[in-house]
Amino acid sequence: MFRVIKKDNFSQARLGIIKTSRGKIKTPGFVPVATKGALKGASFKDVKADIFMVNTYHFFHNSRYKEVHSFGGLHKFLGIKYPIMTDSGGFQVFSLGSGWQTKTGKVAKKKDNLVKTKSNVKINDDGVLFKSPVNGDWLEMTPEISIKVQEKLGADIIFSFDECTSPFDSYEYHKESLNRTNNWSLRSIKSFKKKNQLMMGIVQGGRYQDLRQESALFTSSLPFFGFGIGGSFGESFGDSKDGVNQVLDWVVPLLDKSKPRHLLGIGEPDDIIQAVARGVDLFDCVIPTRWARHGTALTSKGRVNLKASSFLKSKKRIDDKCSCFVCQNYSSAYLCHLLREKEIYGIMLLTHHNLFWILDFMEKIRESIKKGTFKAFCEKRSRIQGSGYSRKNRDSFLTS
Repeated sequence: MFRVIKKDNFSQARLGIIKTSRGKIKTPGFVPVATKGALKGASFKDVKADIFMVNTYHFFHNSRYKEVHSFGGLHKFLGIKYPIMTDSGGFQVFSLGSGWQTKTGKVAKKKDNLVKTKSNVKINDDGVLFKSPVNGDWLEMTPEISIKVQEKLGADIIFSFDECTSPFDSYEYHKESLNRTNNWSLRSIKSFKKKNQLMMGIVQGGRYQDLRQESALFTSSLPFFGFGIGGSFGESFGDSKDGVNQVLDWVVPLLDKSKPRHLLGIGEPDDIIQAVARGVDLFDCVIPTRWARHGTALTSKGRVNLKASSFLKSKKRIDDKCSCFVCQNYSSAYLCHLLREKEIYGIMLLTHHNLFWILDFMEKIRESIKKGTFKAFCEKRSRIQGSGYSRKNRDSFLTS
């Protein structure tokens, strides 16, 4: 079901393929996120991805998964034939809980002056209670319920239920949480029926080496199809970014080499390169669609704010190295005009470009591994695109 085709000579990067009943997934690969069953600005048929991700929680809190099941699963409900991946709802344990309370993400922006608000989740060893956004009732999700919902949704690849911790949680809480996640992994496996589905386990442990390695060894010992690397990284933007690479250095060598590795929720181009070099096979992230909604384009020279007034007179396309429909037909001035006027079409065009760009970026990475030029690809990218944060080990994989 997963086969490594070629390994890079200068890093841990590898070229591979995942086979599912609905198609093949080339790795390293990017998984566009269709949270509620839509890509927020683009249609599935116009995005040439091998697989898409849908959010389990958003089909659970309103019981919509029951209607999806009556249709015959997500593929018939969404009208697509591509492989689909569903998360477990574990990320919402953080995003609607401590993440909501402190207004932070898994890659923290700052530690000081945290805003504290009321949590929308309650966590115990049995599972999680979510406060319904529909009527305020408390909804219970356990490993058994998460797996049941994902089975009814009918995705090709699903995840075990876990607790995604906050970057500001203490070592003691991370340890308690990891024990809970390990137990939930066992319960997820026990309730999984394996009907034309593959399940990945999730590595947690936050920024703590001993917990991350404990989690990697435990998760790797279980009969999962592959592994998701989740949780939070560091306590501030700089150390969180560097912490992603550090965590990968700790855990990837401990994971079964014959199984795929998925870095959950990380998807900026430079982060992807660093993770691929450390042996990661799959990525999912909302960045291409979210940035498009805010007027930001992915380009070969880095991110570009197309709302800036300087683009109103630009006859150039977004990226002269991009062959997408948008870059071939529209000027930056037109995109800028649409975005500044809040025209929906501007978001649609930019979403199409961003998704095309990131998927083409992954194709170029795969091609470089295939040709044995991945090191040169990384070095060229490093020269063109400076990082927006400190990277102590930015090029360690090239010199080690």
